[in-house]
Amino acid sequence: MGFDWREIFTVSMVLFAVIDIVGSIPIIVDLRSKVGYIQSEKASIVACVIMIAFLFVGEEILKLIGINASSFAVAGSFVLFFLALEMILGIRLYKEDNPSTASIVPIAFPLIAGAGTMTTILSLRAEYEKINIIVAITINIIVVYAVLKSSSKIEKILGDNGLGVIRKIFGVILLAIAVKLFGANVKGLFI
Repeated sequence: MGFDWREIFTVSMVLFAVIDIVGSIPIIVDLRSKVGYIQSEKASIVACVIMIAFLFVGEEILKLIGINASSFAVAGSFVLFFLALEMILGIRLYKEDNPSTASIVPIAFPLIAGAGTMTTILSLRAEYEKINIIVAITINIIVVYAVLKSSSKIEKILGDNGLGVIRKIFGVILLAIAVKLFGANVKGLFI
């Protein structure tokens, strides 16, 4: 098929919800206060490279261990489902260690390009064109970079209530996408 703005918009929204960079502002602000400086450019570039590399190499890794794309997409839909529940209900099902430095490791991975993002990218690959996913990743990385650069300003503007509302809205969107992804790929498990 090829380049499609509708697909790019959908994939961008999914990745935006999964990466949840706006919801991560409190973590980013906390890291900045501990170490003084976050390398926004490096973190953004490394996260972009990780996501695009996983888009191309991820399926080969699956084949190597004997899992098809439909199985991974269904598993990914469960991950998205639980991420959405976390966002909507304000609970933490998965607890991460608090990073001690604001280097590439805690920001680029796992904060931006974490397990949920990787699962989502492979799940989306089963349904969308690669070029549209790459464009959506790039759009999200630009947003991530902008948020990293201006996280303290955004936190002051939105406040805790504004961040909470945005998290819940994207949680509902993510929940709907998880259901759609499950429905589109569950048939492939029985073929």
